[in-house]
Amino acid sequence: MSKTNYAAIDIGTNAVRLLIKSIDPAISDHLFTKELLVRVPLRLGEEVFTQGEIPKYKAKKLLRLMKAYRQLIKIYEVSAFRACATSAIRDAANGQEIVRMIAQKSGLSIDIINGEEEARLIYENRTEYLLKKNTNYIFVDVGGGSTEISLIHDEQLISSRSYNIGTVRLLKKQVNPEVYDCLRKDLTEFKNKYPDITMIGSGGNINKLFRLAKLRTKEKTFFPVEKLEQLNNTLKNHTVEERIRLFNLKADRADVITQAADIFLCIATYTEARNIIVPTIGLADGIIDNLYLKSMKSEKACNGQPE
Repeated sequence: MSKTNYAAIDIGTNAVRLLIKSIDPAISDHLFTKELLVRVPLRLGEEVFTQGEIPKYKAKKLLRLMKAYRQLIKIYEVSAFRACATSAIRDAANGQEIVRMIAQKSGLSIDIINGEEEARLIYENRTEYLLKKNTNYIFVDVGGGSTEISLIHDEQLISSRSYNIGTVRLLKKQVNPEVYDCLRKDLTEFKNKYPDITMIGSGGNINKLFRLAKLRTKEKTFFPVEKLEQLNNTLKNHTVEERIRLFNLKADRADVITQAADIFLCIATYTEARNIIVPTIGLADGIIDNLYLKSMKSEKACNGQPE
């Protein structure tokens, strides 16, 4: 088998991403090459969390974007792709209607996935290469509308859960205090049963925070929680406009980056985690990995090989 291209569309609360990656099984069965990444900050969740639905003008923008992404998928001769919508679309009263409209007008099908599937897809993105035996990990993906958490013990997935705590929800003051109570209860139980937890962080904000901290090297992906707290305090001392100028942040990142840091620090407090591993992976990577694994299983089945 020669090099094959796979694509994923992640329709998130803050941004909509298209990721295209390639893999050549003759060279490696797990190393992908990034061919294209496009990120457009539509911020679909902005009105969903305050008004309950996605406005028509943003639905039109999403349709135009899906048509553009579909053409890029064709240009790159993608073998398999999947489009997934998360918190904003699944919480919107008109989410299903918008998905049907896009399918009719663009021919592109969108799956609205629940928080548990979102957590599983992110976790299953080859995280086994990060894990050590006899070690406890908590995998945390912070999005605009929700936070997905997976508990891993001795390289085994114990639990995947989703909480309606996200950066845009916090920005709009739309997080129910009861959700924090549930998060605190769950994380305390995790910590008591699985002590000495190391956090694995996912999402654009934690990657940007790690780059701002200037700690990443080829050998080091550890982000000490203490350093994150210091950086968060520094960012909070500046206005959004100052963050854009001083830290070279895009506007849609500058206004939510401290909310993301707050969520990671909250989870670190409840689990007593001292370090965060920050690999450059996310939902789109997980979707592609899942597509590739399915294609490998299908090929083996066609060839009469055991899975």
